[in-house]
Amino acid sequence: MKDENAKKELIRSIKFFFFSVSAGVIQMGSFALLNELLHLEYWFSYLISLVLSVLWNFTLNRKFTFKSAANIPVAMAKVALFYLIFTPLSTWWTAILTKPSYGIMWNEYVVVFLTMVVNFVTEYIYDRFFVFGKSLDTAK
Repeated sequence: MKDENAKKELIRSIKFFFFSVSAGVIQMGSFALLNELLHLEYWFSYLISLVLSVLWNFTLNRKFTFKSAANIPVAMAKVALFYLIFTPLSTWWTAILTKPSYGIMWNEYVVVFLTMVVNFVTEYIYDRFFVFGKSLDTAK
């Protein structure tokens, strides 16, 4: 039984990883479009691309990774709560790490990638135990 649960969790985390990679592609692609072609402010490009990737990631992971039949608006509200904290923090640190006025000037794409890694790890834990914890594998 223990091995079966461990295998189930491993498969769940692999699915989450691949769906997150696809969300990352959406985030990086939309970020590049907004930042390079439209020349929007970095923080605005980041914010729009983050929202697009979150919607994509939530939809796929709710259905296929966590297989949750939980109330969608409630689950989305929980995810929104995560991003009410994560988004201002990540927007703040991306500004500090990329703006010449702060003297750090990291490459914008490196900062986006590192932020996505932090997002991946923290969101998996949050989704697994808080958003979908009580409704895992309840969808038909």
